Amino acid sequence: MPTTTAGRAETTGSQTLSRGLRALSLLADHGTQTIQSLADLLGVHRSVAYRLVRTLEEHRLVVRDAGGLLSLGPQLVVLARDVEHDLQSASLPHLQQLADELGATAFLAVRDGDDAVTLVTAVPRGVNASVAQHPGHRHPIALGAPGIALQSLLDEATWRALGHDGPMHPEVASVRERGYAVSANEVIQGITSVGAPIASRGTTDASVAVVTVGEPDTGALGAAVQRTARAIERDLR
Repeated sequence: MPTTTAGRAETTGSQTLSRGLRALSLLADHGTQTIQSLADLLGVHRSVAYRLVRTLEEHRLVVRDAGGLLSLGPQLVVLARDVEHDLQSASLPHLQQLADELGATAFLAVRDGDDAVTLVTAVPRGVNASVAQHPGHRHPIALGAPGIALQSLLDEATWRALGHDGPMHPEVASVRERGYAVSANEVIQGITSVGAPIASRGTTDASVAVVTVGEPDTGALGAAVQRTARAIERDLR
């Protein structure tokens, strides 16, 4: 059957939308980019990336500074302000307290299908340097402490439905026994993360985590993230 003009337009439009959404995701994951570097990440010609950027700029989803560097735009804040509003409001003060207490970046991740997506981040005050963890960053729940903590909230049927043939991460059993997950060098080499699940979140699975370098006291971090998870749960009731 011949492809109609309408069909071609719909396919082209869907591909453009998909690339635009992926461009936003890449900027969230990788930080500021030039048009060329964004084109390389997308695997498209520079001219295609340029047209995508112009459209995203028109809607203030992307902004470009005087040096030509692209970053996420202010309209995304407007679009996201009602997404998990209660969870964001409840978690932020507790995350900031956790970050200041430990001198490490603290954040809250939610499950989006098979990914853990950072929803809220708190950077420790009074510390010269800390590991960056930007809102919107995503990685598979199969890896990393926040992802493993999210896995612990799933039953086997849900895990299989996400497309996994093998078992859950071995650390999931530890989460269910002691209440927190530990991961080192899984998502980023040299980084240790510790995370705890937030229970009773209705349809959204969430976890609290901290990230740090070196060889931290994971037991102390685990106790701290668990306290924070319980405090958030109480505020959500």
